[in-house]
Amino acid sequence: MLNLSRQLRRLSTAIRQSIEDEGDWFYSSEWWGSISDGHTVFRSTSDKGNGVVSDVAYPSSRPVHVASFHIISSTDVKSMVSAGLVTIASCKFDLESAVCGRKPMKILCIGHGGGSIPLFLTSKIQGLQILSIVIETLGALVPKLASACAEVHIAEIDPVVISASVQAMGFPSYSVMTPSGSRAHSTPDPIEEVQWKGIHERLQLHESDAEKFLLENKNLYDLVFIDAYDGEDIFPHALWDTHSPFLNALADQLHPEHGTVVVNLHSDVDFRDTDFCPPGSHLLPMGKYVSKVCRAYEEVLLGSRSSYNGLAYVVSVPWVCNTSLVVCRGLEKSSGDMVMKTMMSRALVVENILDLPFSCLQYLKRGFTFVN
Repeated sequence: MLNLSRQLRRLSTAIRQSIEDEGDWFYSSEWWGSISDGHTVFRSTSDKGNGVVSDVAYPSSRPVHVASFHIISSTDVKSMVSAGLVTIASCKFDLESAVCGRKPMKILCIGHGGGSIPLFLTSKIQGLQILSIVIETLGALVPKLASACAEVHIAEIDPVVISASVQAMGFPSYSVMTPSGSRAHSTPDPIEEVQWKGIHERLQLHESDAEKFLLENKNLYDLVFIDAYDGEDIFPHALWDTHSPFLNALADQLHPEHGTVVVNLHSDVDFRDTDFCPPGSHLLPMGKYVSKVCRAYEEVLLGSRSSYNGLAYVVSVPWVCNTSLVVCRGLEKSSGDMVMKTMMSRALVVENILDLPFSCLQYLKRGFTFVN
């Protein structure tokens, strides 16, 4: 049963609960100080258009707010995670069974950043390890641990971003994969074994172009998160072109019954009228493409390019100019009110079974709109 404080928190998502959520911006003063306080722990120039990538460390009175892998502070990341988990739980996927280890779950992240999404998901959906018996080539029965929990694959095109997350931000080095698909490190570091408690074994961090990764790896994913921008902060056209190999490969590798895709879009402004181009619009390069991106994903994953039922919708991210696009196979078509009621009820379940420190509802109800 939910404790009283959590029930009260969920009754009103308009109230920001900074005490329970260690990733709340209430604690931001402890994450960094003045420029003079900072110490650069990583700095390298990217040849993938990201310019100079650097990590700066600041003294903190409570380091747990920075180092804990179960904490996410960015509102756009919280929006993506909330929308993805609540949506897939609202259709035919039994999220509770995945959390409890009764069924596996496969997740793909396109774009790595610091790795907060994969670390958060693998820490929350740990499941159980099930002892199974496999038959080796010589016919001997050999016990083997088979993991029935979340497995997260990450495709990141920029090796500098990968190096920054591993060397300066503590992302597990054991997760790094070679081009051949094997681990870059044959055995995990003993410190990582203690720190990550098996989480690192369910992460695969690939240095790869998103399109190349999908074309070379024929997996079936339950949930896909896409947060990928070039050096000019523009969502690459290859990731939303309806004729691109990427979108069509994504359609093939998305689970047919409940597959869910979440895309982080920068939506400072959205010019639906191509003839309307007010002064300063060049400073907001992504806004005028948002509607086109949404329609492209709906068309390829749900619409005329496929025979799958489902829904596509967008929500506005609180406090920042971002939009989360969600495309889900298996979410029944109905009125916006009915869909929102279903998702509101499932949001409470998701918060409970994952013991989330923040409310998902505040990231679902703001600007909820069906694509088309």
